[in-house]
Amino acid sequence: MNFSYTEEQQAIRESIVKLCTPFDDNYWLERDKNGGFPEDFYGAMAQGGWMGICIPETYGGSGLGITEAAIMASTIAESGAGMSGASAVHINIFGLNPVVVYGTEEQKQRMLRPMAEGKEKACFAVTEPNTGLNTTQLKTLAIRKGDKYIVNGQKVWISTAQVADKILLLARTTPLDEVKKPTHGLSLFYTDLDRSKIDVKEIDKMGRKAVDSNELFIDGLEIPVEDRIGEEGRGFEYILHGMNPERILIAGEAVGLGRVALEKAKNYAKERIVFNRPIAQNQGIQHPLAICWAELEAAWLMVMSAASQYDNNQACGAAANAAKYLAGEAGFHACETAVMTHGGFGYAKEYHVERYLRESLIPRIAPVSPQLALCYIAEKVLGLPKSY
Repeated sequence: MNFSYTEEQQAIRESIVKLCTPFDDNYWLERDKNGGFPEDFYGAMAQGGWMGICIPETYGGSGLGITEAAIMASTIAESGAGMSGASAVHINIFGLNPVVVYGTEEQKQRMLRPMAEGKEKACFAVTEPNTGLNTTQLKTLAIRKGDKYIVNGQKVWISTAQVADKILLLARTTPLDEVKKPTHGLSLFYTDLDRSKIDVKEIDKMGRKAVDSNELFIDGLEIPVEDRIGEEGRGFEYILHGMNPERILIAGEAVGLGRVALEKAKNYAKERIVFNRPIAQNQGIQHPLAICWAELEAAWLMVMSAASQYDNNQACGAAANAAKYLAGEAGFHACETAVMTHGGFGYAKEYHVERYLRESLIPRIAPVSPQLALCYIAEKVLGLPKSY
């Protein structure tokens, strides 16, 4: 068992560090203050060929694994870009995996290449206001009429919908009361985000202002049948192929965010003189930072384990949920500790750690709560009765 990066993985990390260098703390501080999608950062990632890191080479991607993608995502966050930078490219990494697995050859050619080349942006629309994480209870309805579907409903917490060209949409094609199992009757579509039929309302939130979050109101959206992925009614099964990679990637981002916060805190502690000595000399400062380092390293090993399992076609649900839980908590703890290490200056935007703390709540909450991650492990690993 080798815990070291391969030469290719190390080269990926070094390349991402170099690419992110021009987008420094001040760049992300400005994005955090004024908002606006980081188009220049997105463009640099696209020009570097990183947008389709997991998309097969046949369709314009790099054909690499979730392991390499997690290294890339973590490195972006660790550069100081945090969740703002990572979220700007997040869906490109895992979002169209159902198309890779279940799409027709025509769909793969039509849908994957523009995403891999950074020519199209997409958003992922699953969550609804009244269902939360209970995906089987989705109410958005897609009714087939001839060679198209007519869609009506609502979605919430949809990232990048302000700038997206496409939407990966999960909708119910058979009413819930007409299916044998709640997981049946949901279908997956990848289609144009028609703003004449979809009203996109941005949600004002506490962090990651550069990457918008939105509520969508869908009224009469027409989707051609050829934009349906796979068979009608099997969409829930298809999106499962994106859920574990998403947990792994966001766990990697949480570790990267925690690492940059820890670096800021370490450097500040060395420079800050109180009572004629650097505060880094005090064990009351040293020990919390050391604990954060240990927690982040442990979480990262879990991320790499989960990614390796996924890339080797092994069942990785438990590992992906454990990685997401551990990394979410470790990243949050590191960011919180960084603020406290800075004392009053930790509350000042110019030191950046308060931004990291606000952003650290994202991988702690999404895409699944820490409680539901633990429920999964309790049920699937420990064999305890289902609690919900």
